[in-house]
Amino acid sequence: LGFLFNSILLGVGLAMDAFSVSVANGLNEPCMRKRKIIIIAGVFAFFQFLMPMVGWTCVHTVAEHFKAFQKFIPWIALALLLYIGGGMLKEAFSGEEECCEPVKVNWGALIIQGIATSIDALSVGFAIANYNFMQALICGIIIAIVTFFICMAGVLIGKTVGARFSKAASVLGGVILIIIGL
Repeated sequence: LGFLFNSILLGVGLAMDAFSVSVANGLNEPCMRKRKIIIIAGVFAFFQFLMPMVGWTCVHTVAEHFKAFQKFIPWIALALLLYIGGGMLKEAFSGEEECCEPVKVNWGALIIQGIATSIDALSVGFAIANYNFMQALICGIIIAIVTFFICMAGVLIGKTVGARFSKAASVLGGVILIIIGL
């Protein structure tokens, strides 16, 4: 039960960036079809699944070949988390303003969004290094499912607001993207 609860919480925490981008995507394309909504949510879910598994695999590949290295794994995870968190704080307090014009999501943009919003999930792979393969796989699947539904909700929220307030929604979508960038 604790494993399931922790996996769901990881999914919710990791999905917040993807949720925000999903809202912005819905705002930018208020007439988006159901198929595209599912594709957007699926891409974010895929990357949120993939990154922890890549991190977990890296840890286990290295640990398999270098047993002495294993005691450093938690410190590597800590360093990665501090680096990512520090970078986010630095960006947040840098004071630089970015301008970006919201555009409809194409495959290239969607893949970049998926990777950008899932980079922090890579460090989760290091944090779950003590899981066996099946536990890591199940955790990754739970994270993906949670992300999928959160992103579906995000696109639908953005789409609903975008359909009602199209001009203001474009501005709001741009602001959301800038905030995520900062």
